[in-house]
Amino acid sequence: MIGHDDFRSEANAFLEEHATRREEEKFVWGEGADRVGALEEKTPQQEAEELGRAKQWKADEFDAGFGWIDGPEEYGGRGLTRDHVRIYHDLRSRYEIPSQTPFGIGLGMVAPTILAHGIADVRDRYLRSMYRGEIVGCQMFSEPAAGSDLAGIQSRATLDGDEWVLSGQKVWTSGAHYSDIGEIITRTSPDKPKHKGLTMFLIDMKAPGIDVRPLRQMTGGASFNEVFLDDVRVHDSHRLGDVDEGWTVALTTLMNERAAIGGGGAGVGTTSTTRLIETARHLGVVHDPVVRQQLADAYVHTSVARYTNLRASAKIRAGQLPGPEMSIGKLALTRNMQRVASLLGSMLGPKLVADSGEWGTFAWSEYVLGVPGIRIAGGTDEILRNIVGERVLGLPKEPRVT
Repeated sequence: MIGHDDFRSEANAFLEEHATRREEEKFVWGEGADRVGALEEKTPQQEAEELGRAKQWKADEFDAGFGWIDGPEEYGGRGLTRDHVRIYHDLRSRYEIPSQTPFGIGLGMVAPTILAHGIADVRDRYLRSMYRGEIVGCQMFSEPAAGSDLAGIQSRATLDGDEWVLSGQKVWTSGAHYSDIGEIITRTSPDKPKHKGLTMFLIDMKAPGIDVRPLRQMTGGASFNEVFLDDVRVHDSHRLGDVDEGWTVALTTLMNERAAIGGGGAGVGTTSTTRLIETARHLGVVHDPVVRQQLADAYVHTSVARYTNLRASAKIRAGQLPGPEMSIGKLALTRNMQRVASLLGSMLGPKLVADSGEWGTFAWSEYVLGVPGIRIAGGTDEILRNIVGERVLGLPKEPRVT
């Protein structure tokens, strides 16, 4: 196995040849893009251009040996350690590279589930292509009538020979419109207890019977989609895990999803403390005791969340299983975003909802309007509190309808 120093030299050589060093960014009020969003909102043309650049970078990175550093060699990985991954990501952060947002869900959630629960042929068929950027994946769990109750889904899968026939509707599916494959959970045994009758599949997003429709958000963008399935046929080889054991498979995806979102991945944006402070200065409220307290509160909690994520990463690098850090990462993110939204309301007042053309004021409205969506994605705050209370703290379970 290559040593850390040799690996670092190899990575530096690749990055110097294929990317441009990132210049130190200094925030100056009134300069640069006047946009602050919780989610990146793009036009279809911008999205297509971003996807093209991201795929080219991913291919170059993979071919150079940095696309799946700790992945199994038989599926295209390099077989190195999490330390090697950390070294490379630390070096890469110093360079300007195309946004990797289109791969956030596929590589952060779907690929680990395929590796854990797919048969060898499926792993061989998809994993290398996913990490090389040739295949983009999405995840389809939520449904209109199920709310936060994942086990309450109604989309059905019925076995027909060696194929399954899927019908139903999914909602809030990020990236479905440009994805090649999708991980989907369905109900296969309606007569069993709801957690016991679920089965997970990997489907072709361009297959006959699939209809993807964008959902317009109150931010003005359409980052999410609803997906309709009308007798979509899936070969049994593309079943992930055992029949009626989809809940176990779903937990693999959910843990990766919450870790990715909580760690700032999956395309979820945050905002800098510097910009918040400069906003307070510009508005002349930097000495207001209430605003100062809110600023300090946001800074402290954001710092604690970052250190907690680092602690979880350190456990993984040491070969240990992550503990409660993974459960609270996503919840901490959304609570901190709510703190920032409240602070912005205190500072901006009417300027948050009325566009006067003044730089750095109304732009924050996109951030505030995006926070509720982040609170839903990856499990609502309420569901995550139950998980932390029951599974981490060992508190009595919340009463449930039998």
